[in-house]
Amino acid sequence: MKDFLSFDTDRLWMSPTSREDAAFIYELMNAPKWLQFIGDRKLRTLKDAEEYIEVKMRTQLKRLGFSVYTMTRKSDKAKIGICGLIDRKELEGIDLGYALLPTYEGAGYAFEAAKKTIEVGFEQFGLTKLYAITNPENMASQKLLQKLDFSFFGDLQLTNGTHPDRLFELKNK
Repeated sequence: MKDFLSFDTDRLWMSPTSREDAAFIYELMNAPKWLQFIGDRKLRTLKDAEEYIEVKMRTQLKRLGFSVYTMTRKSDKAKIGICGLIDRKELEGIDLGYALLPTYEGAGYAFEAAKKTIEVGFEQFGLTKLYAITNPENMASQKLLQKLDFSFFGDLQLTNGTHPDRLFELKNK
């Protein structure tokens, strides 16, 4: 089996999300803010989470060499969130996505993981620009994107969306 890139930051290990992360993914994708700002992925069982990981995350990983990474805190090995590079059919480019379990919000983990993921995307995978999509009501995400030097690009209607989302762009310097 092919080895895929993992990386780390000062406080986090970042490794491609796998079936072993199913319970964590189930919890994350059913968290209130995920449901409010990202949307219901209809994960009702651990088996649903395992299938989602295989179909949505691992398939892209095998095709492109990158996908979604599980953030594991070095200090206690807790799985705290995800951050990744996502190939979406609605975009002509790659989307930076991130989410944390509520317990770990507000401690700078999303910024740390996103900054490193951007660096890896540009330096290791040769991407020339990245997009990021956020719900217009998710002000915390929009502030994070601005801190990461993303610029507002326009509105985007996702295929399964009920409202336009905000689209941001970051070009490799």
